[in-house]
Amino acid sequence: MRAAHVLRLVTNVVNLSTPLGLAVALAGGARLRPGGAGLLVARGYRLPVPSAPAFTIGNVIVLRLDDAALARRPHLLVHEARHATQYACCLGVVMVPLYVVAAAWSWLRVRDFASHNVFERLAGLEDGGYPPPGRRRVA
Repeated sequence: MRAAHVLRLVTNVVNLSTPLGLAVALAGGARLRPGGAGLLVARGYRLPVPSAPAFTIGNVIVLRLDDAALARRPHLLVHEARHATQYACCLGVVMVPLYVVAAAWSWLRVRDFASHNVFERLAGLEDGGYPPPGRRRVA
């Protein structure tokens, strides 16, 4: 594991975001597996909130997607790993209200939660499955 990944791992344990991620994943019935680079991947999340197909809390990437759906989104775990780094940079669980504000700002501007959300943009909109700003997701 690279030194940067060790630093992210330790930081997210100390700032309590990874323990929170573990609690959320287990409460949602997810199964934990090592994901590489100090990350844990929690598959099979079943709670209705949040509704996203994937989300990250600390070093825990929580997935609703099965293997086939994840295979169709090969860059999603890279996107989510960037969110893990954001948790380390934002003092852990402090990122949660900051993320909510950023998502609300994006919603107010363009009626979607990601296009103008600084966290999603820095994590890579396309890698996360989001359309670039100015283009809407087709339902």
